[in-house]
Amino acid sequence: MTPLLCDCGSQKAYAICCGPYLEGKISAPDPESLMRSRYTAFCRMDADYLVATIASGKTDPEKLRRELKQTMAATRWLGLKVLGSSMDGPDRGQVEFVAFYRQVDGMGQLHELSNFVKAEGRWVYVDGRILPALKLARNEACFCGSGKKYKKCHGREG
Repeated sequence: MTPLLCDCGSQKAYAICCGPYLEGKISAPDPESLMRSRYTAFCRMDADYLVATIASGKTDPEKLRRELKQTMAATRWLGLKVLGSSMDGPDRGQVEFVAFYRQVDGMGQLHELSNFVKAEGRWVYVDGRILPALKLARNEACFCGSGKKYKKCHGREG
């Protein structure tokens, strides 16, 4: 049986990629791994993991959990591209990514520069700045990981 690939686009099996993070076996070792695992949590509708990996004091956890569940019920995540990551010392980092999704009103993307800090020995999401949407080239590989060119895959829908 072929192992289930991770939703984060790493091309690794979920069981050896984001699975251990979402299952609470280990903490993400760096900001990019945490960002990828949070994307996977969105795909798998795991609001508890998302709440657990946000910096404390940022929001009311129960309110956030309710809001996340509503958003996740209305959204199908299609693909993730990590555009870059950087560290600002041993306890601060940033990840720029674009995540593609479909909702009732059509396809969209979230292009964000996310901030992370290491608090009490584990990485957590602090906040993010929304960036302008990316324009994908027709001959670029599709974001969904199908192996097809964008124009032959999801490019037809946009």
